[in-house]
Amino acid sequence: MTVITGPLPEKDREVAGSALQATLVDLLDLSLVAKQAHWNLYGPRFRSVHLQLDEVVTAARTFADTVAERAAALGVSPDGRAATIADTSNVPAFPPGWTKDADVVDALVRTFSAVIERVRGRVDELGPVDAVTQDLLIGLTAELEKQSWMFQAENRD
Repeated sequence: MTVITGPLPEKDREVAGSALQATLVDLLDLSLVAKQAHWNLYGPRFRSVHLQLDEVVTAARTFADTVAERAAALGVSPDGRAATIADTSNVPAFPPGWTKDADVVDALVRTFSAVIERVRGRVDELGPVDAVTQDLLIGLTAELEKQSWMFQAENRD
């Protein structure tokens, strides 16, 4: 039983809730990866990449809050606990220790690629179920793709 009820039929609520929960985990882990990179970055592009990582953290945390609040509005209890993130995240792991700027950029490009692929899949799942949640994830995808583009533009040969 749920304390909060939403507008969707039970079956649709379960699909939307699952998509939102998985996206919440992706976003929270993305923010953690970006912060880990932010703290351990070194190299000639330190300042520009350092500041760019802060933008990723802010965007990921802002969207995580929006996604969690959407889940709650549908009557789905969002779970952003550390144990849940550790147990269910599929975000590529970031290496421990000091990391050269070029390696940070490469890691973030891979991370964005993985997260975007999964969120796009969820957008497709939500089409027949909940247009409002689908729209939220479409907007999120646009922001993730923008951040991905900016990191790809940092890749210098």
